[in-house]
Amino acid sequence: MSVWVVGAYRATAAVLALLVAVAVTGRAARCRALLAAHGPRAVAVGVLTATFMVLFFVAVVSVGVSVATVLALGWAPVLLQVIRVVRERRPPPTLEVLTVLAALAGLLLIGLAGAGDGSASRPVLGVVTALASGTAYALSAEAVGSLHEHDGLTLAAVTMSVAAVVLVVCGGVVAAARGEAVTSDDPVSWLLVVYLGVGTMALAYVLLYAGLRTTPSRTAVVATLLEPVTAVLIAVLLLGERLTLAGALGAALIVAAVGSLGLRPAEPAPQ
Repeated sequence: MSVWVVGAYRATAAVLALLVAVAVTGRAARCRALLAAHGPRAVAVGVLTATFMVLFFVAVVSVGVSVATVLALGWAPVLLQVIRVVRERRPPPTLEVLTVLAALAGLLLIGLAGAGDGSASRPVLGVVTALASGTAYALSAEAVGSLHEHDGLTLAAVTMSVAAVVLVVCGGVVAAARGEAVTSDDPVSWLLVVYLGVGTMALAYVLLYAGLRTTPSRTAVVATLLEPVTAVLIAVLLLGERLTLAGALGAALIVAAVGSLGLRPAEPAPQ
């Protein structure tokens, strides 16, 4: 199955898991209250999240995983810093700038360590969609800020339901247009799809939204740059890949940058 089809199944598995969690914890009323009070914003977060994922799929296919990851995840914190400067009309603190620069340098080194796969079939399209993906990711994190009074599970259940609709439609349209397979005879594939939905989408976004209740979006986006670091560790420990000097240095820079987040002065909760 293609990444589009897997993405659709993944989103479906995520929503089913979230709806079960909502039913078990008695949060259905909270979900309705969220939609009643902040329906347009919640829908916007869901659409932006789906847009981030769809455009990232396109970028990966067009320019490769490494370049797409560096551009998408690296552009997001930069954009949020720009938004902050424009909004507050003053430069960001020096420590915050250094933190972002160190994280971006680490991300670039990890990207260079994983480059060279020759998968840049459409580099211009890949670069544009990767940057657009990072933009959607940054804006989705920023838009969640005003919804901080709602818990992570409630937010994830509502916004991921919206995102799932977009991803299922996109997956179905692309599969039909290309004549791609939409099923698999391999039970392991279905187990992986369930894991991708429950673990890397449902649980991941519950935790992200829980963190965004008390953490500025620009800080949270920098912290999520640990994603490529964990990918490197998994590749080395489970897949037998070699850890290059560039990859090790990049991972160390990102970990140091994330660790420095705790050195910043306390900020008020997102408004």
